[in-house]
Amino acid sequence: MRREFLFLTAVFLSAGCAETAPDSEAGEAAETTSGRSWDAVQTDADRVGSVGGLSGPEAVRYDADQDVWFIANFGEGNADARDGDGFITRVDAATGEVSDLRFAMGTTDQPLHMPRGMFITGDTLWAADVDGVHAFDRRSGAALGFIDFAAHDPGFLNDITRGPDGALYVTDTGRSSLLVIRNGVVSEALPADEALGSPNGVTWDAEREVFILVPWTPGHPVHAWAPGGEVMAVGTGTPGRLDGVEAYGGRLLVASQTDSTLQAVTGSGTSALIRMSGAPADIGVDTRRGRVAVPYIALNRVDIWELPGA
Repeated sequence: MRREFLFLTAVFLSAGCAETAPDSEAGEAAETTSGRSWDAVQTDADRVGSVGGLSGPEAVRYDADQDVWFIANFGEGNADARDGDGFITRVDAATGEVSDLRFAMGTTDQPLHMPRGMFITGDTLWAADVDGVHAFDRRSGAALGFIDFAAHDPGFLNDITRGPDGALYVTDTGRSSLLVIRNGVVSEALPADEALGSPNGVTWDAEREVFILVPWTPGHPVHAWAPGGEVMAVGTGTPGRLDGVEAYGGRLLVASQTDSTLQAVTGSGTSALIRMSGAPADIGVDTRRGRVAVPYIALNRVDIWELPGA
């Protein structure tokens, strides 16, 4: 049984709507304080960087320890094909320059087809793919292993995050479910349920102690779930086509392909923070500088903006 999640009262009525001013909760620390406002909408003219020369970039993950971006690329085909031409790019976050275009790739036995959401635990970079989740050394790019999801007949494995129990949680957008990897074993965290709206992005919101799942299917709300508890609807239905989601500065940052915006969500409302020229996929946040990186699969590019101060 689901009940409304009242702590976050934001209503996702329109991916591009502007509501009341956001709150002033403390956020993650950054080296610099941006002069930008949460009330001002940024555009392409406000970008502070751009990374080109990519091949179907779908997801970005920031490594604070090495101060680098990892960018997951679908490869030349940009289609749901097991062609083995996917790769992960390493970018210097300070300069925005590509330091290794094909930093991490699959092996003959465990090819990397279409890498999507990524997460870092220890020295391991995890990347969701067509048939399971790959593990790479985040320093060398060496392939460390592969966790096969075949027994769960995956539809479209998409985003990945770590829970408070140390396990990895993976959205299956195709089957509208949430899977979990615990001690190398895959199981269902949330069984297939159309009511979840084909969850795309997922993140652990440590401040509110819940997973946030954003829907790809129009008309479905964002959901929050605390392990062992109920799945809770956050507000009402959304326009759908929501992709990446990150918790930052007491807010949720949500990428919307419906109207090519990055939305900032607080307990007091939802507002467009950035309006972009492309359809945004799985975003990443540079917590050192307070920046967000937005990949566009179709444009073969990742753009970077400064986030307002927390």
